[in-house]
Amino acid sequence: MLKVEHIGIAVKSIEASNELFTKLFAREPYKTEEVESEGVTTSFFQMGETKIELLEATKEDSAIAKFIAKRGEGIHHIAYEVEDIEKEMERLSNEGFTLLNQTPKKGADNKLVCFLHPKTTNGVLIELCQEIKE
Repeated sequence: MLKVEHIGIAVKSIEASNELFTKLFAREPYKTEEVESEGVTTSFFQMGETKIELLEATKEDSAIAKFIAKRGEGIHHIAYEVEDIEKEMERLSNEGFTLLNQTPKKGADNKLVCFLHPKTTNGVLIELCQEIKE
């Protein structure tokens, strides 16, 4: 793993949270996008080498909607940048970690992503992400 790429925060309202975090960080989000496959709208703030990703549910049955219903707003996941996501997925699977998806999928901010089950990572949802090279 190369670095912490971003920290994901589940929020009830992207609009209200963008205002709050804009005041907190003294900067605007650099990107807002909808990820239809995950049922979320996301926005990103750049903080040095690390990003903060805000996630608002757009579907009642999305993982973010379920997370907020169960735990409320707050830190949802920590994402780590990897050089070769398929190789890292294989390595971690061989080490006994449970992958939530068996192949990388397209995520927000031009990334391929894979999540590790929190039951195998001390209760923390871990996301692996790799920049999509075009």
